[in-house]
Amino acid sequence: MVKRVFAPGCGLMLHGPESARQIGAVLDRILGEAVPEHHVCCHHEPGLAPGTEVINVCPGCDKRFRTLYDGISTVSLWEVLAADRSIPLPDYGGVRMTVLDACPTRDQTRVHEAVRALLSRMNVDVVEPRCTKTKGICCGDSFFGILPTGEVEALMRKRASEMPVENVVVYCVSCVKAMHIGRRAPRYLIDLLLGRATVPGIFEPEAWHRELDAYIDEH
Repeated sequence: MVKRVFAPGCGLMLHGPESARQIGAVLDRILGEAVPEHHVCCHHEPGLAPGTEVINVCPGCDKRFRTLYDGISTVSLWEVLAADRSIPLPDYGGVRMTVLDACPTRDQTRVHEAVRALLSRMNVDVVEPRCTKTKGICCGDSFFGILPTGEVEALMRKRASEMPVENVVVYCVSCVKAMHIGRRAPRYLIDLLLGRATVPGIFEPEAWHRELDAYIDEH
């Protein structure tokens, strides 16, 4: 049997720890086993046994666990959920939404396909932006710490302005902040799956990254 752990990631744990617990329970049910939660941040040595598969929510976690640590494989939560047709999902009545693909997944078509499969099952009419999937463009947050904060926010507003409809589905919590700054309505995929509104919370880049850094240091 594959050794699996569920890594909710710092973004989800800061955005909604109760949502992480609910998703963990869903995974236990559909996989037929108690999947341990893994809370060691992907920026640190994970201490996982070789052969472990990490089920992740955060696109950055997917990339770091997969590329930095020997013997560790990854699968996104979206792929696991999309592969199981038994779980009930909300019906959004054909509402039009677009998708901002997270830049760490740019070469991961498996993630793009799973995200859109879930949206289709939730009766979301996806309107693709011009630059999407393998040609996606960063929301701007990756430039924090490289460019002045004002320039980062300008990039966020520019990327948001390229979204063809107001409701923007994101699967990275930093993208939530970026689309909010850009005056679009971010719809975090976890919230959509659980039938919840997306509340941006702390969104100013400097304040958000202080919160992230503190969580990373503690985990």
